[in-house]
Amino acid sequence: MNSFQLGIVASLVCYLAIGWYAGKRVRHLEDFFVAGRNAPTILILGTLVASFMSTNAFMGEAGMSYQGHAPLVIIMTCFNCLGYIVGAVFFGRYLRRSEALTVPAFFRARFNSRRIQMFAGISIVVGLSAYLLAVTWGMALIITEVTGFSEVAAILLVWISYTLFTLYSGSRGVILTDTVMFLLFSAIIVITCFFIVDAAGGWFSAIQSLAVYEAKPGIIAWHGRIGPDVYWQTEWEALIWASILGVAWGIVVAVSPWQTSRYLMARSEHVVLRSACGALIAMLLLYLITNFAAATVNLINPDITPAESTMIWVAMNLLPAALGAVLICGVLAAGLSSASTFLSLVGFSVSHDILGSSSEQGSAGGDNNTESRLHLRAARLAMLMVGLSVIGLALLLPRNIYWLTHFAGPLFASSWGVVAFMSIWSERLTEAGAFWGMVAGFGVNVTMNALSLAGWVQWPVVADPILVGVVSSYLVVRVVSNRGVVSVTEANYREALHRMPPQERDPAVIRQTLVWPKVMVAMGAMIAVALTLFYAVPYRQAIASTEQVVQEVAL
Repeated sequence: MNSFQLGIVASLVCYLAIGWYAGKRVRHLEDFFVAGRNAPTILILGTLVASFMSTNAFMGEAGMSYQGHAPLVIIMTCFNCLGYIVGAVFFGRYLRRSEALTVPAFFRARFNSRRIQMFAGISIVVGLSAYLLAVTWGMALIITEVTGFSEVAAILLVWISYTLFTLYSGSRGVILTDTVMFLLFSAIIVITCFFIVDAAGGWFSAIQSLAVYEAKPGIIAWHGRIGPDVYWQTEWEALIWASILGVAWGIVVAVSPWQTSRYLMARSEHVVLRSACGALIAMLLLYLITNFAAATVNLINPDITPAESTMIWVAMNLLPAALGAVLICGVLAAGLSSASTFLSLVGFSVSHDILGSSSEQGSAGGDNNTESRLHLRAARLAMLMVGLSVIGLALLLPRNIYWLTHFAGPLFASSWGVVAFMSIWSERLTEAGAFWGMVAGFGVNVTMNALSLAGWVQWPVVADPILVGVVSSYLVVRVVSNRGVVSVTEANYREALHRMPPQERDPAVIRQTLVWPKVMVAMGAMIAVALTLFYAVPYRQAIASTEQVVQEVAL
């Protein structure tokens, strides 16, 4: 057994042990669904970042950066990160205040509507099952490349790994393993960056070399590579694309179930706000480091094919064997954390939101009565059935990681985005408006993506299915709500959400929470200064020197 195989096995055993430990503490539905609503800031922060940073971040987007589009990925990330603050302040803390077991259950309580809960649950099953399938393929691809296992064996190993600890421990195990995985891949990617930069001749030398890199002109210009051989012809097309996708994924971060459901596990609303600030800082730093490192790999090996395997090549050829194995484990950890989150949410939605009784099922209390045990068993059975369906699809369908990832994630921005925010801030939003708004956003997004996948239509950047879905949802919400009346029950529930619980008003705790946005702003200023000194200035100097040489030769 080589170091890569040993590292993978050891890490999987570690995660299973954590899941077993957490599972022993599961006694009732709140333990299994929302980790007892007692998670501290570090666990919520860890699970927010880990559930978002899947294999797509370390393979797909790192591959984009290797091909010459790192600046665009960074621009997108800046918008993505803002979604944490907007989501936590304007939706997440109110979601936590509702004390629902799932996000669809919140929509049901808010609109007194079983059909909204069921449709939201169905959209979770469709979207996150597709995302889970993509992540499963991504992790299996990594294992196949570094261990020599067959694709079938790799898929089965991946599926068994995330299914076992998720099935037994539920949300308690997911947030613990997510946090461990977050710490692992964050630490190893920083260490990997040092090795890459050192092999490229040092930071300033690398920046100057990339600034005038002839094989991929513009590789670290603010707009990345442009021209006839890439998707974007002009720098403004590239900027518009990155901005639109960034805003769309920012909405995903703000309202998607695999992000906002983390807030239901938080110990308090203060934890919601603190973890959102921390997640913004962590995400921005991780993406800056990962994508600049991936671009720098061009100076060491300009011929990595496919580009998505850039970090795998680094692990196997540039790092010492032990660190390479840890890097592979870190990339797998990013995938496993997302997979466990997706599996748990899909299982919860099937058992609680779709197949649940017409009344709100499940005890929120701590007694381990017969009814609670039956509900736990139903949730685990639903999770197992979903997992078996995903493994079947993974083995039977042709791999299409990129399309599934970019279909499944933004689907919730189109379907839920408008309704989520208006459910908190609109006095005129009716149950019918919310339901048909969700249906419209979902239907438009799915239809447009299906037409694009079939090759019948190539949508322009400004008509991205995500944003067209959001606009469609908003228009339907307004038209339908204007024709209806908000019920007394809906109005009273919304008013109750805006009453802050007494336990959240402790002045000392508020002062502690206010430290987090101050640190966030300070970190933002430090990153801006660092980018100016360590990126913009040496880049501009390299370009100026090259232009001067060209002018002298011309003369």
